[in-house]
Formats: sequence, structure tokens, C-alpha cells
Amino acid sequence: MYTASSSVSAPPRPQSRMVPAGAGPYLAPAPRGARPRSWAAGTGTGPGAQMSGRIDLSGPQGAQLKVAIASVQRICPEFNPVQVLRRSGRSVLIVGTTGRTTAVAKCLLDHSPAWAERFRHEIASYRSFVRHRPPVRAPRLIAADPDNCTLVIERMPGRAAALSRHPVEAPPRSDVRAALGAIARLNAWRPPAGTFDAPLDYGTRIARYHELGLFTDRDRDDLQKLLHGLAHAGGRQGMGQFCHGDALLSNILLSPAGPVLVDWEHAGWYLPGYDLATLWAVLGDAPLARRQISQMAQQQGPAARDAFLVNLMIVLTREIRTYETAVQRTIKEAPPAGTVPVPSGALAPGEEQRLLLRRLHDDCAMARRAVRAAVGTR
Repeated sequence: MYTASSSVSAPPRPQSRMVPAGAGPYLAPAPRGARPRSWAAGTGTGPGAQMSGRIDLSGPQGAQLKVAIASVQRICPEFNPVQVLRRSGRSVLIVGTTGRTTAVAKCLLDHSPAWAERFRHEIASYRSFVRHRPPVRAPRLIAADPDNCTLVIERMPGRAAALSRHPVEAPPRSDVRAALGAIARLNAWRPPAGTFDAPLDYGTRIARYHELGLFTDRDRDDLQKLLHGLAHAGGRQGMGQFCHGDALLSNILLSPAGPVLVDWEHAGWYLPGYDLATLWAVLGDAPLARRQISQMAQQQGPAARDAFLVNLMIVLTREIRTYETAVQRTIKEAPPAGTVPVPSGALAPGEEQRLLLRRLHDDCAMARRAVRAAVGTR
């Protein structure tokens, strides 16, 4: 929410890479009978500490910004806009002050039903945190208007653990350790019943990806078998797990007081390991971090492993779908070949996304093999 990077951005990647042993989705299925073994609102001086633009109310975009500011001041009259933190076709983030407090206002520009529903879910999450504080730091709610899709929260200090969805380089181990610690505490939280819903219908999502040709018949059948086993699993694995729902490193701020999680629009109950699967999927250039995540996902036994693999297949397939759309759009919008000179050593338009897409397909194939192996041990 805070970072100024695009939601679809891919770093340059090598044509091929070696996958270290043990860096796959999980180490190995246990055989039958065996025992399971943005810089976001920060006050720092790093790369993300500067805002993306001053308040400019001129032109058509300025008129749209005036409407957004007016909607913020209706619910928070003391809000004084200072800078635009980020602007996209869907929303705008504005940094301002409310008395002595620095705040971030988020206003939805695209009021299509899907985006409005997601925005209202985020507001509902922050309202729930007023009554039931999570075991991790989160911005404090200042004001909200679900009807007009306007949200005002406190501005949290810290730097984002990553500035892009898929980090260019492996993050420092200390950053990964802090992020995983925060995620583990959140996943162990049990908010009161009825406080949060389940944002993801697994059966429907699997059927949808199968209809779109993203899952093969065997993918669908294998995942349904794992879901069936999880539905009959006892204890915590059968009940689900509270997850952030979008546990990207870019949504985790690191500060001396501890990690802060932002962007709660997908928070709710999932199969165990959804947040871990999200982190695994975007850390393609951090094999050691992936290995640690895989080990965490297996600690509670075969049921937790199976849930992680179901989540991983869904998350990776979602990423593939997103980046395939991005590649097609980039190619469509790119000028004809030869009309614009490409600097020596630079990638052609869309090449960054294609390289990332290739890696995602490799990861999905790895996860698919792990799913089939897990089904074979049931």
C-alpha cells in the first residue's frame, strides 16, 4: 500500500539458474507409516523516504485529486494534505497531517464492484483491529468511509523489507527473519469467531483455474484430493489459519520497534501456510529463505504440508496469470522494433516480465511435482 513500486514489476533475471537441494516447495513427503519430520510512511532517509509527487490540483487529474481530498476531509476534517505518495488508475495515497499526527489517506478511484469490495474488506479489517489487536504492529485507524471507499490511517515509520513484489536480490537474512517472525505470530493468532471471514473459496478457485486452462485435469484432481484430506484433518489444520493474505515483503515495514504489516485488504481465514506460500512464491532469488519457509510449513506434519502445497499452487498460478497479462500489455504498447534504440545491455520491452514468467512456470512445475508426491503418500 505504501510502496511506490508497480504491482507488476520484474527484475532482470538470468536465463537459467540452479535450484539448490532442499530449496523446493518442501523437502520431501514423508513415506507411509513414517513420522512427519516503503519505505512506506517512514521517516528515514533511504531510497523510499521521498514521496512520488507534490499536490498538483491542475488539469483533469487534479480535479480527480480534489474529489479524493474532499472525501477524506468529510470523514477527517482536520486532515491537511501534504504530498501524493502513490497514484495509480485504481487508487491514490496522500500523506498529510491530522493535528500532530502524520496520516496516510487512501482513496479508491476505480469503484468497480470487485475493487470496492476489496477496499471495504480492508476497512473492516482495520475496524476489527480497534477491538481485537493482532499480535503484530499495524497502522491505527483514524477514519473510514466504506460507502465512498476512503480510509485514513496513521503513518508508520520504517522501511519496506522490499521495494518490489519480486525482489531483485535476496533480502538480508535479518530482514527475512524479522518478516517470518511477524508472520508466524500473526498465523498463531485466533481472533474471536465471526470477526473475519474466509476471502478465498478454494474449491471455486481451483475449478476456475481449471476452466481457464491454468490447471490440468490431474492438477485439479490432485488438489481436490488434498483438500478432501484437509477437510477431515483434525485440530488446527482442519480449522484454518488467520493470515494477512498478501504477505509480500513490500507490505512489511521494518523499524527499530519491530515489523509493521500494512495492506490488510485480504486478511482472513485460509488453509494453513497461505502467507508462507506467498513469501515463497516471490523469493525466487533467495533459495535459503525458501528453504526456511518450506521447513516452517512442514513443522506441524503432513496436513500442514498439504495445505501449504495447495496454497502454493494457487498463489503461483495467480502470479503466472498476472504476469502473462503484463507481458501481453507491454508487447501491445511497445513501439515497433527498431523505432526506439535499446541501450547496450538493456532488456527489450517486456523481457523482464518474460524472464520472471519463465521462473514462475519453473516454480509451478516444481510445486506440481511436490503435490503429486504428496498425493502418493496419502
